[in-house]
Amino acid sequence: MSVSLAKGQNGPLDVSDVVVSVQLAAAADLSALLVTSNGKVRSDADFVFFNQPTGPGVQLVPNPGGIASLRVSLAGVPADIEQVRAVITLDDASSNFGRSAAPTARISDATGNVLYEYVIDGLTTESIVIALEVYRRQGAWKVRAVGQGYAGGFAALVTDHGVSVDDAPAPPPPTPVAAPAPITPPSSVAPTPPAYNQPPQQQPSYNAPPVPPAPPAYNQPPAYNQGPTPPAYPPAQQPAYNQQPTYNQQPTYNQAPPVPPVQNQPPAQQPEVSLVKGRPVSLTKGQKVTLRKEGGVALTMIQMGLGWDPIKKSGLFGSRTADVDLDASALLYADGNLVDVCYYGQLTSKDGSVRHMGDNLTGDGDGDDEVMLVDLQRVPAHVTTVIFTVTSYRGHTFEQVSNAFCRLVDSTTNSELARYTLQGGMAFTGMVMAKVYRVNGEWKLQAIGEGIQAKHAGEAAPQLGRFLTA
Repeated sequence: MSVSLAKGQNGPLDVSDVVVSVQLAAAADLSALLVTSNGKVRSDADFVFFNQPTGPGVQLVPNPGGIASLRVSLAGVPADIEQVRAVITLDDASSNFGRSAAPTARISDATGNVLYEYVIDGLTTESIVIALEVYRRQGAWKVRAVGQGYAGGFAALVTDHGVSVDDAPAPPPPTPVAAPAPITPPSSVAPTPPAYNQPPQQQPSYNAPPVPPAPPAYNQPPAYNQGPTPPAYPPAQQPAYNQQPTYNQQPTYNQAPPVPPVQNQPPAQQPEVSLVKGRPVSLTKGQKVTLRKEGGVALTMIQMGLGWDPIKKSGLFGSRTADVDLDASALLYADGNLVDVCYYGQLTSKDGSVRHMGDNLTGDGDGDDEVMLVDLQRVPAHVTTVIFTVTSYRGHTFEQVSNAFCRLVDSTTNSELARYTLQGGMAFTGMVMAKVYRVNGEWKLQAIGEGIQAKHAGEAAPQLGRFLTA
């Protein structure tokens, strides 16, 4: 049985040979850097990649139609090599890992048994990442999940490790940029002109009013020029006119319009409403709802309906829909600890409080693709939060999905209480849709709508910590 690693975690290797492989939706290459205690290669021979598939103790094994793997014979790695770093490089350097599902790196033994698995999440703009490293520690071999992305490009990565790169044009560009720096001497000749790029001393005085330096010369004129604006603002801001420093804040008068939006934003985050029978709430991102019906009676049985529609694509042979396989899950947390999960692989939580009702069970109304039934009275007292997610099993992103939504239904009356509709697709394979959580013994609902990179609940769980605070 394989062990899942998180970034920075390590584990022992009790075998003589290991194989490093990668699962990734995008086209990519796997390579290896054999480095000493100083983090550098001894020579270019310690760099194993597609043009040099063999190194000391390490071999690149082709995989027709897929990403090659690295076979590491631990006994064959030279004694002065302390780490073998596995590197994933996207074929398209203009792309990045944030556009597809997070890559997964695996360590297997020579017979193919997977020993460790590491989902490299958190990557965004990088096109290169050090996935993991096999390293020595006190005479024994271990593996560590690294997940360090490189934004500087492939040449930057290998040169940082001491590999000489034939395509040295990349380093020269910085030097030509340094060459223009000598142009700064002219600036030393220009101390007098640059002070006022106009030689005539009198012209600046006429042009000065619009320029910040002039106001100190005229303390009152600026105030007169701004005479029309003071009346437009409440007296509370007039004192600012009495202070000279406010001349530097002249732009703020033009920026007055942004002030109202700032005042309008709190309402978008503050509103927390009680549910009223017959009047479903249209939730916005982050909005919270108290789970009480009309008359203040607490809800007991609720359904969280999750829905989506694949985006239709038209072509020469008519329209088609992408084969998108999305799955709904409910993860139960006791404070910050995951204690149970309900998903396609476990249709009922261990305590029986949450049930997955299967595909295409709509409850009341159309559109629900999967439904999670929650008996709030049976949720154990130590469980403080239930988070609802939707993940893409095949790695499709939500850019290929439309009309994603979640809705809350009162199971006793089959009436819809609240709905949150996700606007626009995003380059994520998972979505944290909503959560129900306890506050002083009372259940509340919050719409979330945040993207994550996960293809199933197991990959989503490590990324949900930030959603546990009320």
